[in-house]
Amino acid sequence: MASLGLTNPQEIWTLAENSRVLLEAFKLFFEKREKEIGNLVFDKDDQLAVEFVTAAANIRAHSFGIPLHSLFEAKGVAGNIVHAVATTNAIIAGLIVIEAIKVLQDDYKNYRMTYCLEHPTKKLLLMPVEPFEPNPSCYVCSETPLLLDVNTKVTKLKEVIDKIIKSKLGMNLPLVMIGSTLVFEDGDGLEEDEAANYALNLEKVLAELPAPVINGTKLTVEDFQQELSCSINIKHREEFDEEKEPDGMVLSGWSAPVEKQINSNGENKSAASSSSARATDDTVEDPSKPGMKRKLDELLETKENCDASSSAQVVEDDDDCTMLDGNPALIKKKRLQ
Repeated sequence: MASLGLTNPQEIWTLAENSRVLLEAFKLFFEKREKEIGNLVFDKDDQLAVEFVTAAANIRAHSFGIPLHSLFEAKGVAGNIVHAVATTNAIIAGLIVIEAIKVLQDDYKNYRMTYCLEHPTKKLLLMPVEPFEPNPSCYVCSETPLLLDVNTKVTKLKEVIDKIIKSKLGMNLPLVMIGSTLVFEDGDGLEEDEAANYALNLEKVLAELPAPVINGTKLTVEDFQQELSCSINIKHREEFDEEKEPDGMVLSGWSAPVEKQINSNGENKSAASSSSARATDDTVEDPSKPGMKRKLDELLETKENCDASSSAQVVEDDDDCTMLDGNPALIKKKRLQ
């Protein structure tokens, strides 16, 4: 703002200077660009607009104890802002407050989950729906406590983390506590001695950890990256069925997502599809009766019994059946479909 003697764009203005710039920008907009007020689109190359935004942002930042920025820094930041994101965030923040009021009023019957649609449907930008039922496969939604049957005398902590905590519970950077004792933590911000200590714990059996895991012990597991936490109750068990329980441990209170779909008749769709595919492979269309299908074996047998004068031959060409008929010198191929 040269008119105020502020010529260095990399200098951070004081609160008083930001206030002067904001008022001066208002004055210049009304005096020289009044017709643009109300429909002006921000452009980082518009010097007056950048000065206005910088001053307003710095005044607001000062109110919240956030460090102020120079005109040069603010120009770089403001030029990369996607305004639609800020607008969507404001809408979602308002919806969160509405649901929070319902929680405070104990109005659980009217809880809603709202979708903010990119393209309005039936003239609706916001589509509220009733919340989904808890997913029984999700240990966060489930009210059933987690119980781990495991042989604490032979199973290592590493096996529990790999086979249960990471594989079944889906945690990426788990933290494992036994009471108030931290026995394992994963992440990049660990000191060398801490990482070495946790690596040693991984190779120890559960009963030999710094805080021994025995029957009735409760493990507290957290993943700060995903903001997840749960408790696992330990039940010591000596023997496991190698065929049905190959991991040597069983987690109860958790179920894997259903991968196979069952149709209305109680049959497995994938199995039905494979059966249908086999049936298709075993049948071909009968050339003598268009639209009718016969088993491939029957059709081949019929062809073999045909009059020898027709000189019909049936050969196998990869997985397709090809019939050669007529004069060998003028062989025509007809593919049986």
